[in-house]
Amino acid sequence: MGRSIVRLKDIADKTGFSTNTVSLALRHSPRIPQQTRDVIQRAAAELNYLPNQIAKSLVSRETKTIGLVLTDINNPVLTHTAQSIELALSARGYGTLFATSNNNLTEEIRAIEMVRARQVDGILIYPTGHRQLDHLRMLRRANYPIVLLVGEADAGIDAVGMDERRGAHKATRHLIDVGHRRIALIDGANPQGNREKREGYQQALAEAGIGFEPALVLDPRGNSVDRGYWAVDGVMSGPDRPTAIFAANDSLALGALRWCLKHNVRVPEDVAIVGMDNIEFGEYAGVPLSSVDYAVETVTRMAVERLMRLIAAGDQLPEPRITQIDPDLVIRESTRAQR
Repeated sequence: MGRSIVRLKDIADKTGFSTNTVSLALRHSPRIPQQTRDVIQRAAAELNYLPNQIAKSLVSRETKTIGLVLTDINNPVLTHTAQSIELALSARGYGTLFATSNNNLTEEIRAIEMVRARQVDGILIYPTGHRQLDHLRMLRRANYPIVLLVGEADAGIDAVGMDERRGAHKATRHLIDVGHRRIALIDGANPQGNREKREGYQQALAEAGIGFEPALVLDPRGNSVDRGYWAVDGVMSGPDRPTAIFAANDSLALGALRWCLKHNVRVPEDVAIVGMDNIEFGEYAGVPLSSVDYAVETVTRMAVERLMRLIAAGDQLPEPRITQIDPDLVIRESTRAQR
C-alpha cells in the first residue's frame, strides 16, 4: 500500500494554523507574517509535503507540462534535442512528458493521444512523416498549441527546424566542388515522406550538370551505424564504386566510414564522406567526419519560445509561422579536393 498523501489539513493540524493560512504561507503570500510562514514551511518540509498539481491545474487550467514526441531516442541529435528542450522548459517552470513514435505513424498518433490525455499545455513534436500531418493539422485548427521541430512552408502548423533540403544541397555541392561526380546518397528517410534531403542532393547534381543515377541512392532500411555499413557494402564492392558518399545522418556516415576502414578503402583519398547532423562522435571518428550542422540549441530555443507564445494566446492562436534555419557545413578530414 502506497504512502498517504500529505494534505494542507495535515500541516494545519501540526502547526495549529488554519488551512487557509497554511495555503497562503506555502504560496509565500505577504498577507502572512514571515515568522508564521517560516513555521508552516518548516512543517511542510518535515512532512514531505508536495503541492497537489492536479488540483492547481483545475483552477489555473494549466498543468505546466509540455508533451515532447520524437521519432527515435537512439538518434544522438534527438537525444540532445530532448535534453535541451527539457532544460529550456524547466527554466520556465514546465515539466516534460516524453514519448517516442519509433518512426511509426500509428505509434505517433497513439503517443499524441497519450500526452493529450494527461492534459499537457502544448506539444513539441518531430513528426514521423514530414508530409503526413493531417492529424496534427486537426489539432492546430482546434487551437491546440503545437510546434513541429521540422517543417515545410505549406505545413499549416507552427514549425522551427533546420532547412534539410538546403543542408543536403550544401553537402552535395561541397563534394562536387572538390572534384567528385559519382556521389552516392545513403538515404535513411522513412517511407512516410522525408524527401527534403534527397531533393537537395538531386538539385545540387542537376545544377552541376551531373545526371541522377538511381543506382547510387542506397536504402539502408534504418538510420543506425550498422545500417550505413551494410548499405554501402554492395556498391563499394562492385566495379563502378562511387568516389564520394553523402549520408542523410552521421550515424549512417559513420557506418560507411567503418566499412571503408575495414576494407582498406582510404578516406578521403579513395572515397570522400559527408554526413548530416554534426554529432560529437563524427568529430572524433577515425577520420573526422565532415557534416552538416544541426543547431540544436537554436532550434530548441526558438521552438520553445514559439510554443510559449501559442500557450499564452489562449483560444485564439495566431497564424502558423514556419522558421527554417540555414545550416552550416562543417568541413573536416573526410573530404578534400581530389588530386
